[in-house]
Amino acid sequence: MSPTFKTIAKFQYSAEAQIIKGRLESEGIEVFLSDHLTIDTDPLVSNAIGGVKLKVLAKDALRAQHILETINKYSVDDDGNAIQCPNCNSSKVAMFSTIKDFKSFFSFMVGFLFGTLPFYAKDKYRCDDCKTEFDIK
Repeated sequence: MSPTFKTIAKFQYSAEAQIIKGRLESEGIEVFLSDHLTIDTDPLVSNAIGGVKLKVLAKDALRAQHILETINKYSVDDDGNAIQCPNCNSSKVAMFSTIKDFKSFFSFMVGFLFGTLPFYAKDKYRCDDCKTEFDIK
């Protein structure tokens, strides 16, 4: 019987997946990444193909998901402290990239037309509890 892999997580970029892969392998879980080479070659196709898929053997899936749940998925500052939402004071804050201003849009278009990485991206934070978007100064 051949081993069956199960997808337990998807990531926009392979760097994120590689970090989690290393964590799972340190726990003795065999990990396979799919579509990471395609996304490394052209990051703009990540959303189109569903991101980098992190797969483990089906027999290790529950253990791997438990390890993933123990990893903090919210943003921290340079000192390792959780970033707080200015609206509701929650620590469930995640960083995201946005294309809402002209500079970000122009950078995206140049990257799209010439097949290069965008040279500028605007990062903001969003609270998972109250959905407030804010910048950190």
